Amino acid sequence: MEWTFLDTWIVVTAMLSAMSCALPGAYLVLRRMSMMGDAISHAVLPGLAVAFILTGSRESLPMLAGATVVGLLTTFLVQAVVKLSGLDKGASMGVIFTTLFALGLILIRRAADHVDLDPGCVLYGAIELTPLDVATLLGMEIPQAAVTNAAVLAVNLVFVLLFYKELKITAFDPALATTMGINAGVMHYALMTLVAVTTIAAFESVGSILVIAMLIIPGATAHLLTDRLSVLLVLSLVIAALCAVSGHIAAITVPVWFGFRDTSTAGMMATVAGLIFLAVFFLAPRYGLLGRILRRGMLSLGIVREDVMGLLYRYREVAPRDAAPLGLRELKEALKQGAAVRMAVWDLLRTRRIRRDASGFTLTDKGLGDSAGIIRSHRLWESYLCERMGYCMTSVHASAHRLEHVTDPEMQAALHRAAGRPTRDPHDRKIPD
Repeated sequence: MEWTFLDTWIVVTAMLSAMSCALPGAYLVLRRMSMMGDAISHAVLPGLAVAFILTGSRESLPMLAGATVVGLLTTFLVQAVVKLSGLDKGASMGVIFTTLFALGLILIRRAADHVDLDPGCVLYGAIELTPLDVATLLGMEIPQAAVTNAAVLAVNLVFVLLFYKELKITAFDPALATTMGINAGVMHYALMTLVAVTTIAAFESVGSILVIAMLIIPGATAHLLTDRLSVLLVLSLVIAALCAVSGHIAAITVPVWFGFRDTSTAGMMATVAGLIFLAVFFLAPRYGLLGRILRRGMLSLGIVREDVMGLLYRYREVAPRDAAPLGLRELKEALKQGAAVRMAVWDLLRTRRIRRDASGFTLTDKGLGDSAGIIRSHRLWESYLCERMGYCMTSVHASAHRLEHVTDPEMQAALHRAAGRPTRDPHDRKIPD
């Protein structure tokens, strides 16, 4: 891999652009308005075209003004369609942004007869060429796109820092914000203005595809990793920067493995962002798919483990002293489970709650204490449901069985008092102390 100063500026520009998109994008994700970023990023196209047709120039200021106006218009139109038609926001955004985007393509086509205004550049960007268009700043030649995106990132950072509390409250509860004297509507349209400005600032350098990816993916990825807003914003910035750096490196290295020279940097950055999201989606500690599956499996195993101990305790109550202990086959048949019972028995043996005898399994002193607690919860629930709530049907056993697994010692003590301190359950079985 050959790395030059051009690659450095490409990465710097991409990082600034991605991070400037990630900040407002995080709030779009929290507001469940992720597709609004997509809608605005497409809908600003007619604003660009009209600004060029009116001024005959591709200068940044008129382009920015045209895009901002159309971005705000998109927001107003979406809100109006939702209120007046009763359609959901997704359908309203689909109608508005596809119509405006198509209008923009028509206008750009008309303008392209007079000047080289490439629709493909708007969609895919030309980040590889950004180091060639430089501006002099403090005696240094810096890509114009880097300067523009750095300014937008600074504006976004200042806005978030100044209105952090207001943005936080309006993102989660606009009604509460209104009662506290915060104008939720003003904050909403201010945020939409930032999205529109950020979108157009990134258009020429990275294109619409990467803008949409950076508006949504860093915030969505960070949301899977944390519930704290401050941490979410920092993680969004870090993920956006990581996508930019990794994407460009992948764009100049991965194609070589398959016999190609290189590929689109913007496209590879968006691809890397998707891969990072996919990895977090599966591996995030709390909200990752594998983590949820593991926790559910451990919860199910814990329930089966308690069922095994409860069954051994009940058998100990009713079986004659010389009766043979229950074996694995009897446990499986009684609990109507196979592999889960085997795993539960293995874990109970490992933790010394049961012991293996010649013909089966019996409770140890440690297991006897734990299982007595489970049976106590079960019979207290039966007593409470029957005596206090009048629920004495045969199915009370099934209800008590579900509740026994979520009853901690504090709840058990409160249940004992609420049930009238019973010593025997409705079936006249002793409630363990």
